[in-house]
Amino acid sequence: MTILHTVFWLSFAFVAYVYFGYPVVLMLWRRIAARPVKKEYWEPAVTLVIAAHNERQRIEAKLKNCFALDYPKGKLQILVSLDGPTDGTEYIAHRYVKRGITVLHCRQHRGKAAAINRAMRVARGAVIVFVDARQRLERNAVRELVANFQDPSVGAVSGELIFTGPAASGSDASSESIGLYWRYEKGLRHLESDIHSAMGASGALYAIRRELVPTLPEDTILDDVVIPMNAVLIGMRVVFDSAARVYDQLTSCAEEEFARKVRTLMGNYQLISRTPSLLLPWRNPVFVQFISHKVGRLIAPYLLVALFLSNLFLWDEWYYKITMLLQVCWYSLAIAGTLISGDTRRGHRTVIVQRYEEGS
Repeated sequence: MTILHTVFWLSFAFVAYVYFGYPVVLMLWRRIAARPVKKEYWEPAVTLVIAAHNERQRIEAKLKNCFALDYPKGKLQILVSLDGPTDGTEYIAHRYVKRGITVLHCRQHRGKAAAINRAMRVARGAVIVFVDARQRLERNAVRELVANFQDPSVGAVSGELIFTGPAASGSDASSESIGLYWRYEKGLRHLESDIHSAMGASGALYAIRRELVPTLPEDTILDDVVIPMNAVLIGMRVVFDSAARVYDQLTSCAEEEFARKVRTLMGNYQLISRTPSLLLPWRNPVFVQFISHKVGRLIAPYLLVALFLSNLFLWDEWYYKITMLLQVCWYSLAIAGTLISGDTRRGHRTVIVQRYEEGS
């Protein structure tokens, strides 16, 4: 076997494992060694943190949504940490101070991590629940999250983000692809959680024991991965609870999806560079999952290039011709889809853009 053959088959095997083999491994692993969470309802003090920048159009609805939560008002502290808003978000938020919320207003835009750090300095709850300003929480969401902490092995809990609206039903190719990918990603998190820990949380809704929240560097890109993985490294579990639900409207925009993917990849590179112990099997209790889910996604694009280039020079067998044809068709469809979606966007003056889950 030549070097080209070796490169081709190793690249093919790795990519196939990351996207198809790994879910199969998780399903078998769960059958053998599932770890159910000992969930029990209780009512500890909770601090709900909303880190926001320019959210004038959404902050009022979000606060009303929080006031309607099924949780004792005397045990729920609502913190709004404003990060240098320039659209008047602070004026709307301050209207609700009399109803019991705490507003922390930083006039400089320093990033979400800085807003979280400010909130943690005044948080009183034994459990911290992080939410975004955009999504709508189901009434029992906090109660469902908190119930997981009766299991002493659980350090953090991610809720389930559910998309609603026309785009969520796959009304166009872009939204359909996003919806399929998100269902695939949630399936992985369910499986990982049942074995030990999910590789991150939903930024729209997740909870963690207060003592496990680290002080974040202000340039942290993915707080919803960094904070949960910090809990994993000290021996706690990060679980996924589909009973704690948060809802969002999904609208399609290829540029926004591309920017989100770039941000996620950069956040994962940053995570590894700052927490190299995640790459050590004797330090990371979910080493196999982390390598397969996170590191594998970072390496796969390079191996796809290697797969394509090596296939260009391999024509000695019929199956190499088929793999080359399949790759050409796949990339051609991707390019065509990008061009078509670009034409569609140019035909519309207004495009509503919303980002979805950041930690995949």
